[in-house]
Amino acid sequence: MSPRRTTVEHSRGVFLVEWPLFGELSRALALRVARDYDPELVIGVATAGVVPGAVVAAILGREFHSIVVSRRFGADTVRATPAVLSEAPRSARGRRVLVVDETCDTGDTMRMAVAALVNAGASEVRTAVAFQTGPYKADFHALATESTIVLPWDREVLRDGELVPNPVYAEVLRAAT
Repeated sequence: MSPRRTTVEHSRGVFLVEWPLFGELSRALALRVARDYDPELVIGVATAGVVPGAVVAAILGREFHSIVVSRRFGADTVRATPAVLSEAPRSARGRRVLVVDETCDTGDTMRMAVAALVNAGASEVRTAVAFQTGPYKADFHALATESTIVLPWDREVLRDGELVPNPVYAEVLRAAT
């Protein structure tokens, strides 16, 4: 999961993404990739990169896998630096790979995913994100913005059997409404 800006003062507005828009952006991302690259394998960075990664893989008709690179460790612990928490798929060896994440800001998560795939023997690795939000430039992106991105699945979390506003985005969501 790429880090996302989580305070209003560090962004230029809040971008509340709805499911239909996210679907269209994933579709646009697949088309951009198809124009310039022919991956044999698509890898989604879990958790949030799995959604656009699976859509891109389906549109391109390519095999899909995921890799876990996260700042989260357990429910309440967040690391300053992301870590690779799963192995790169063995099927990456000798193949052209596209790594997909939902957002990319500093590039820390993406660089770790790329390194894991290179170490697993991928012949070529390129990167794609739905939202480019910071200085790191993925090879492909659907939309570049400096806004705080709040994705449809990030707005609410399940607590005691009830959907409640996600505390990570509570301040941003209050400011946006």
